[in-house]
Amino acid sequence: MILFDGDCPMCNMYTQAFIRSGMLGENGRAAYQTTMDNICPVIDKQRAVNEIALVDLKNGEVTYGIPSLFKVIGNACPVFKPLFGFKPFAWLMSKLYAFISYNRRVIIPAPTIGNAYAYQPTFKVQYRIAYLLFTWFCTGFILTAYAHLLTGVVPIGNSLREYFICGGQIIFQGLIICAYARKDFWTYLGNMMTISFAGSLLLLLPIILHHWFILPAISFPLYFMGVAGLMLLEHIRRTKLLALGWTLTITWVLYRVALLALILVA
Repeated sequence: MILFDGDCPMCNMYTQAFIRSGMLGENGRAAYQTTMDNICPVIDKQRAVNEIALVDLKNGEVTYGIPSLFKVIGNACPVFKPLFGFKPFAWLMSKLYAFISYNRRVIIPAPTIGNAYAYQPTFKVQYRIAYLLFTWFCTGFILTAYAHLLTGVVPIGNSLREYFICGGQIIFQGLIICAYARKDFWTYLGNMMTISFAGSLLLLLPIILHHWFILPAISFPLYFMGVAGLMLLEHIRRTKLLALGWTLTITWVLYRVALLALILVA
């Protein structure tokens, strides 16, 4: 049985996929918030919260993190077992798993506010910084490519402009959150950069289509404004989940409007 984070929509989705694909039985998963205290007396509870735990119900053996996933997938698809036993691959996957796991609450936030369960995911600043750098680079890279589709509406600028804009927003919003809710600094920045990253991924669609079809020039700024609107709605939703009020949404919008004005008059 896999013990997953019941407050994490992403964890719920992929463990449910294990059930539907037959990799786990119908009762092969349970939320650790409701089950962990009873299913295995020797389980490391904090580690199970940080790294998904797989419990052998016959002998009580517990594995955590990427070895748990390797066991589930390897049992269903034995062809992958040699790859899973290759130490460099296992090490790389363990780092990727940790990168996602320790940032899961900012990638897809929990739908409810509060820390009702006694154990919560450990915060590791190195993984949050890595996440901010990753999303900053990817967002800047995609926006730089999309800027070429806005020729005639917005000046292209130099090749680093979008990186500076995205990085500047991290610094600007970081100063704002520090001013009145310092304890939520890393959580808010993680959520904010998830929004930026998701918005940039949506911009990939017209970039790809542009290579295959001739699209009206007006469609690119209109699509961009539509994506910006979705990002605004998501920012409002996430700050409500975090109980941070409207200040950060207002400053988030003001920063972008001010930068756009500067670009247009430059």
